[in-house]
Amino acid sequence: MEKDSREKVIIDLRRPEDYEKETYPGALSIYWEEFHQQLETLPENKPIYLLCYTGPRSDELAEELVEQGREIYSIQGGYQSYLRRKLQKLMEDEATAERARLVEHSIVKKFRKEIWRRFTRAINEYEMIQDGDRIAVCISGGKDSMLMAKLFQELYRHGKKNFEVVYLVMNPGYNRINYQTILDNAKLLQVPITVFESQIFDIVAGDVDSPCYLCARMRRGHLYAKAKELGCNKIALGHHYDDVIETILMGMLYGGQVQTMMPKLHSINFEGMELIRPLYLVREGAIKHWAAYNELHFIQCACRFTESCASCGGTEKGSKRAEIKELISQLAQKSPVVEKNIFRSVENVNLSTVIAYKKDGVKHHFLEEYDG
Repeated sequence: MEKDSREKVIIDLRRPEDYEKETYPGALSIYWEEFHQQLETLPENKPIYLLCYTGPRSDELAEELVEQGREIYSIQGGYQSYLRRKLQKLMEDEATAERARLVEHSIVKKFRKEIWRRFTRAINEYEMIQDGDRIAVCISGGKDSMLMAKLFQELYRHGKKNFEVVYLVMNPGYNRINYQTILDNAKLLQVPITVFESQIFDIVAGDVDSPCYLCARMRRGHLYAKAKELGCNKIALGHHYDDVIETILMGMLYGGQVQTMMPKLHSINFEGMELIRPLYLVREGAIKHWAAYNELHFIQCACRFTESCASCGGTEKGSKRAEIKELISQLAQKSPVVEKNIFRSVENVNLSTVIAYKKDGVKHHFLEEYDG
């Protein structure tokens, strides 16, 4: 019955006094001896499900009326099966709540230094949250965004509560397994998600030259639009410290430019909206350790072009980012300060030693002031 998504009628055939004590949610009361007399009052265009004490009475009535051409079903096991199912669900809910509690406890205890403090430090250092903010925490289904959601829950629970949060999930066309994984993890971690649909994967499938660039732009645009519709003034994305240093090096080696992934920025196309990156100072290794410690499994690669990675542990092998990630890893093995220095390099720019730079779209050259 629960798999039947149609509008249906549920009839409780037990005694009225038992019905008054408790019944299946939404069920109507018709005592079994009076059922035939009231059958004509029931709609013929909706399936009817019968519920008795243990099943035999509803089985008998359903069998009789099916022969007369009515769509009527007996709920197997009757009211007793409903009670068993209810108890089982209660136990499952309690187990889920305990699992979520342990995950939350690990964030502020075991991973306090590596994750919690770095998260709160980034928010404070870059002034990411102001009084009255309504933030759309964008969840893609990966480890980073799901951790970010839990961190925001902890921040709201232990912080000043001077902001509101919406946990936003966009389905751009995930396959069934990936989408269900996101829903299951949100339920397991007790994150109250708001889901909306888009057809981005279908749209970018025809762009053979730069589907990744187009997909990223469209996804962010849809997130901004939905967040604004929900009354939010900010969206939070799950980019972490390693994303930042990889972006810096990619820009230099493949883009011929010095730039970074900013901790926050104003939207150009959505007035009044802002993007923040609360995991800005959190290392990817710490996030992986947190997920492994809590035995959590998230989607890793949900792209339409490489979606098979989601079930085999996508590695991004072959991408420019993967090459940069490997290069940084090799350099860090020789010198432990390499990663930190890459990050700090864009904080210590000396314009007196820069040939040229851009500001607000205007290019400036050192010769402009050389003889001044």
